[in-house]
Amino acid sequence: MPLLVGQHTNKIDRKGRVSVPKQFRDFYQAKGGFSGIYVYPSPKLAAVEGCDEQFMERVSASLDDLALFSEEQNDLAAVILGSAHALPFDPEGRIVLPASLIDHAGLDGEARFVGLGNTFQIWNPEQYEKRHAEAFDRLRERGATLPLRRGPETSR
Repeated sequence: MPLLVGQHTNKIDRKGRVSVPKQFRDFYQAKGGFSGIYVYPSPKLAAVEGCDEQFMERVSASLDDLALFSEEQNDLAAVILGSAHALPFDPEGRIVLPASLIDHAGLDGEARFVGLGNTFQIWNPEQYEKRHAEAFDRLRERGATLPLRRGPETSR
């Protein structure tokens, strides 16, 4: 199954409806189950995080691994699970973004969907350009590298 990659910018109407890029819809609909996406405010960025139900289940299970009633567990659960929304696709492939998420990401008429493999983010396009440039500069400054995992076709 192809991964979620690239950037796609779509208009948001006055009701908060935005078309989810076809590649993203196809990715999630191919998995079966809930015909839509889960979204929640990024705990670290002025963006909205998006994923499928299976990923949300992984997040929930990971929160269960933290110390029960710890501040970290309570904070992460409140911000992620307590603020998450299950958004079904309408017949035109749109979702309705809640006002709280539009405000969190500073969305104003447009939304930039950014593919991150199995998940994605929704950004204000101008804010994303700034964040992307800063991230690129940090990678260059550190001389970042990525050790690749061996694929199934690699015999070494």
